[in-house]
Amino acid sequence: MTQWIGETFTSDAGWSHLEDLVDLENRMAGSEGEREGAELTRDALESVGARDARVEEFEIQGWTRGDSGIRAGDTTQDCIALPRSPAGTAEAELVDLGYGLPEDFEENDIEGKVVMAASNVPSYYDRFIHRREKYYYAVDGGAAAFVFKNHVEGCLPPTGSVGTEDDPIGDIPAVGVSKEVGARLARRFDGEDIAVEVDAEIHDATSQNVHAELGPDTDEEVLVTSHIDAHDIAEGAADNGAGTAMVVEMARALAAREDELDTKVHLIAYGSEEVGLVGSGYDAERTDFDSVKAVLNNDGVARGRTLSFYTHGFDALDDAAEAVGDDFGHPVKTIPEQGPHSDHWPYVKWGVPGYHVMSETGDEGRGWGHTFADTLDKVEARDLREQAILLTELSVRLASDEFEVEHKDPEEIAAALEAEDQAAGMKIIGDWPYDES
Repeated sequence: MTQWIGETFTSDAGWSHLEDLVDLENRMAGSEGEREGAELTRDALESVGARDARVEEFEIQGWTRGDSGIRAGDTTQDCIALPRSPAGTAEAELVDLGYGLPEDFEENDIEGKVVMAASNVPSYYDRFIHRREKYYYAVDGGAAAFVFKNHVEGCLPPTGSVGTEDDPIGDIPAVGVSKEVGARLARRFDGEDIAVEVDAEIHDATSQNVHAELGPDTDEEVLVTSHIDAHDIAEGAADNGAGTAMVVEMARALAAREDELDTKVHLIAYGSEEVGLVGSGYDAERTDFDSVKAVLNNDGVARGRTLSFYTHGFDALDDAAEAVGDDFGHPVKTIPEQGPHSDHWPYVKWGVPGYHVMSETGDEGRGWGHTFADTLDKVEARDLREQAILLTELSVRLASDEFEVEHKDPEEIAAALEAEDQAAGMKIIGDWPYDES
């Protein structure tokens, strides 16, 4: 009964796949590296026993990074363009808004100015404010350009996309600067004219999702998911090579337990998550939501040793995750809030039960993620294997006929977002899908 645990804890299937992914170096959405990563993932899933492993292509808005810079006084400050920033130069007065809370944008005159905001929020604030939300507050206020300042030390400018589903390329030039450069700009040039310069190529591109299945060929299915793409400035080891490696490792373990599955497990590794959940959105548009029993989305696993689960108000999902933790003597953290920022969301926003699985790091925000430092040395094989054991067991329980979880009406999800004060930000970035009438 427990042989699969020992095999998982000594397996190198997931870790080897992670090494293969990071060695591609550039898995940016629409790139050749992303395509190679998809093909490697298809082959890895097939090799561990999943059936009908395949790659499904779709068109996306392509964006390729050029050189960027900030000219301030007689200095040039290092920065990197935020993906899907338009190319161009904006020269205007710098306004440092600190954290860039919604009230900071409301209380300051930012029209025609270069706005700088940090990548974190203060400890007293009641919710996380996403980069794109801050960007579109700047756009809405008439800013000329946007500077995104990292809160993590180490001379690490952050990346992360702008743009919306309807308008993939953003409205104003946007760059990321390190904590150190941001502090220098605020100290020396706040209130002074600076120039933000972005060079980028805008083009058509193709991305792809990878699919495979395990278990009986039932109409109902459990989705076990991740995303393959990463930002082009680093290896994308934790975000999200580790998540895709986890899907491969879980597939290997689930193949050994296939006769225990009462429901089909549909494995999906998406493309183009980092530029607006494009791959998962493409799949969700073609999915009968009534057929999806639950989504188990791995994005942020293995960054720390303890798993955390956004459960989106689905009590049955909360209970299932905690039960697995209790049964295996491992701590887990469940968060019953809405988490609209990864590949579960195109399903969950319409009431499909779903997890966003991450891990506790003890750090604020993304940590090394979305920086040059997202490299393989930050991830441990031990954590990947331990978490694969817990998540494999959870997948088997989700696929059991004995496990039941009710879908929600989309109105319930919308009301929860309103109650959690997330709705206003989603509306300004064009991510609010619900009828306002």
